[in-house]
Amino acid sequence: MRRRALLLTLATTAASAMAQVPPSPAESAAYQGLHAAAQRGDVAQIARLLKAGAAIDATDGAGRTPLHVATFARQGAAVRALMEAGANHAKLEHGRYDAVTIAAVADDEDTLRTLLAHGASAKLVTSRYDGTALIAAAHLGHDGVVRQLIAAGAPLDHVNNLHWTAVIESIVLGDGGKRHQATLKALIDAGANLQLADRHGQTPLALARARGYTAMVTMLEKAGAR
Repeated sequence: MRRRALLLTLATTAASAMAQVPPSPAESAAYQGLHAAAQRGDVAQIARLLKAGAAIDATDGAGRTPLHVATFARQGAAVRALMEAGANHAKLEHGRYDAVTIAAVADDEDTLRTLLAHGASAKLVTSRYDGTALIAAAHLGHDGVVRQLIAAGAPLDHVNNLHWTAVIESIVLGDGGKRHQATLKALIDAGANLQLADRHGQTPLALARARGYTAMVTMLEKAGAR
């Protein structure tokens, strides 16, 4: 049973890591118009193209808009320009990721801050796992991103189709290290429900104990988890 659980965790981690697909070098080289300007972070060209009538939410073959491309490329100025021009921040590419989740997975706090400051939502259901940006960031231990998303009103207790919450993912897909501990602390401090169990009835406390994550166990016990 423990071997089966370990294999499931490893498979899920690998699938999650591969779920987001940034533009390949070949795709980037072939971009034209707004996609090319977004990739380069060429704000002046973005402005010229939009003034000439370019479609701000046009998509490439993978469903990526210029905003997705700018976010993948960490082009903060281009992200700002596109958001200010009315880009659809809620649009999902073919992998079902929005710009906020892309930035969250990349641990790109600066781009995430820009997106949120310009009206992007931290509340969307994204990915093939019907998750959220918060769940994705918690899984990866991106504690600074987690704190930003919490402050932006991300749903703390959303349950994805694996029957995991952000709290659970910070434990079962984490390594128990400092950043995952900080992630769990941020979720606890924000009032996340610590009693929501996985589909096998295992609570976050039970899951942390099973993995020998002593620091997480202590945090959960102090917060009243059972």
